[in-house]
Amino acid sequence: MLNAPQEIILDMASRARGKRLSLNLTQVGLAQRSGVSLGTIKQFERTGKISLESLVKIAIALGSASELDQLFSQPELNTTRTIDELLKEANATKQRKRGRVT
Repeated sequence: MLNAPQEIILDMASRARGKRLSLNLTQVGLAQRSGVSLGTIKQFERTGKISLESLVKIAIALGSASELDQLFSQPELNTTRTIDELLKEANATKQRKRGRVT
């Protein structure tokens, strides 16, 4: 189910806070570890507002950079298709654009 942008942002901020707490880090500790200001971290956890650069720094500090790496990844190609499936797909895309004059 798709959520509104603000719901996604607040959920992400909440998960980041949860990850920080699970690592037993204070906001000050995360600020020191990530290089992001304490005020930015507080604002992010409270409102979800943050720059992309600061979000990436926080993700790296929390060990979640690989999750960001998957954000806009391309789907894997299905390499187990048969020749018949490939031919069927190729024929389905070859629809005539105009009728034939007879």
